[in-house]
Amino acid sequence: MEHSASPLKKVEPPMNLRFGITGKLIVWFLVVIVIFYGTIFVLYINVQQVVRLSGSIVAKNYAIASATKKTTESLLSMEENRQKFLLLKKDDYLNFYNDAQRTFEDNLTQVIRLTAMGHNISEVWQQIGRAYKNYPGSAAVSAYLTAELRPPDAVDGFWIPETVINNWINQISAERLNNEQEIEVANRELNRKGRLSAKNGLIGIAVSSLVGLLGIFYLAYSMVRPLRELMEGIRAISSDRLNTPLKIRSQDEFGELAHAFNEMSQRLRKEERMRSDFISMLSHEIRTPLTSIRESVNMIREEVMGPINNRQQKFLEIAGSEITRISDLLSHLMQASRLEPGLLNMRLEPIDPHTFVTECTDSIKLAAEAKHIGLTVQVPAQLPPIVGDPKQLQQAMLNYLSNAVKFSEPDTQVTVGVRHNRNQKRISFFVSDQGPGILEGDQAFLFNKYYRGQRERERLEGVGLGLSIVKNIVESHHGTVWVNSQVGHGSTFGFTLPCAPE
Repeated sequence: MEHSASPLKKVEPPMNLRFGITGKLIVWFLVVIVIFYGTIFVLYINVQQVVRLSGSIVAKNYAIASATKKTTESLLSMEENRQKFLLLKKDDYLNFYNDAQRTFEDNLTQVIRLTAMGHNISEVWQQIGRAYKNYPGSAAVSAYLTAELRPPDAVDGFWIPETVINNWINQISAERLNNEQEIEVANRELNRKGRLSAKNGLIGIAVSSLVGLLGIFYLAYSMVRPLRELMEGIRAISSDRLNTPLKIRSQDEFGELAHAFNEMSQRLRKEERMRSDFISMLSHEIRTPLTSIRESVNMIREEVMGPINNRQQKFLEIAGSEITRISDLLSHLMQASRLEPGLLNMRLEPIDPHTFVTECTDSIKLAAEAKHIGLTVQVPAQLPPIVGDPKQLQQAMLNYLSNAVKFSEPDTQVTVGVRHNRNQKRISFFVSDQGPGILEGDQAFLFNKYYRGQRERERLEGVGLGLSIVKNIVESHHGTVWVNSQVGHGSTFGFTLPCAPE
C-alpha cells in the first residue's frame, strides 16, 4: 500500500542561531576565566611574599640555629678532649679534638658564607672567624697525627685557650638568642601573610564558585532541560509510545532540534495510525472469506457432502487447524489496532484481587493440565480492591498465563501471585514460570509491537502482539508493566496497578 504524506512546513532558523549556545558558553567561560586568573594572580603575589619570607627563614635563620648549636657543642667537645689528652696522653683524645675542631670550622664557614649569598648576619661571626685564624686549624692537628716523627711539645701549640673558647661560647649563645627572636618575628609575619593569602584565596574561590554555580543553573535551564525533554521523547518512541510534541522554548539550536523532533514524531504518529487502520481493514476483509472456508471445511469433515476416507479426514483436520491459527492471528491484529493507549472504551468498576486471580487461573487451567503444568496461587489476605475494566485486565493476565504455559516444559510449575505495596498504595500481579528465560538484550523490547526474541522466532509461532496488548491495557489503567528474567532460570512477568481510592 502506497501513500503520500503531505510535507510538513520546515521553519528556517534565524541567521544568528549558531551564536545562541556558542555565544552563551563563550561569555560564561570568559567571565569564569577572568575571575579565576584574577584570583590566581592575587594568590601568586601573596605566595611569592610568603616564599621569600620562608626562604629567608630556611636559608638564614635555620642555618644559623643549626650552626650555633653545633659550634657550641664542638667548642665544648674540643675543651673536654684537650683536658683528657693532657691528663691521659692518648692519641684518641687528640683525634676526638681534631674531629670537633673540624666540625667547628665547617659550621663557622657555612655561617660566614651566608654573607656572600646576600644575607645579613651579625658581625660577631666575622670576629670569631678572624680570631680563629690566629690558632692552628684542624689541618695542622691532622698533619701532626699522621707524621712519623712527632715532637712531644709540638702539640702544645694546637690548643685554643680555655678563656677564648668560653668567650666564643658566650658570644654564640647570645647570637642564638637573637636568631630565635628573628625566627619568631619572621614566623609571625609569615602567619599574617599566610592568613591574608588564605582570605584572598577564599574570596576568589567564593566568587568563582558563585559565578560557576549561576552558570550551571543557567546552562541547566537553557540546555539541560530541553535535552531531558528530548531524551524522554526518544525513550517514548523507543518503547512504542508516541508522546505529545515538545515545547519549543528558545530560538537556538535546541529549538531547532525540538522542531525537527516534533516533525519526526508527527510523521511517525501519522504512519502508525495508517498502519493500524490498514491492518484493521485487512483483518476485517480477510475474516469474511475465512469464515466461509472454515464452515465449508467443517461441513466436509462432518460428511454433509458425502462420506470421506481417513486420508481425506487427516488433511481436513490439518486445514481446520491452520484456519483456526489464521483466525486467532487476525483476532490479535484487530485487537492490537483497537487497544491503543487513550483510545480504549473502558467500563471501570471495583475489582477484588482474589476473585480476579481465581477467574484468570480457572480460564487457563485446562491448557495447563493438558501440558502437565502445575498452577500455584499466592494471594495474601485482606487486599484492597483495584479499579478497572474486568474484561480488559483479564485479557492482560491471560496473555501472561498463556505465554507462561506455552514456554514452560511439561511437569514444571507456574506461579500466579499478588503483592501489596502499602506505602505506594499499589498492587502488583505477577506470573512466574520455569521456562528457558529471556536474553537480557531482548527484555527492553518485549512489550513493543511485533517484537519477538531471536530464540522465540526460531522455536515458536506468533507475531509478538500479546505483550503489546498487555502494555496498552495496563497503561490505560495508569499502571506499569515489568519483567524479570534470567536465561535458564525462568521468567516473571507482572503489572502494577493503583489501589482503589478509599
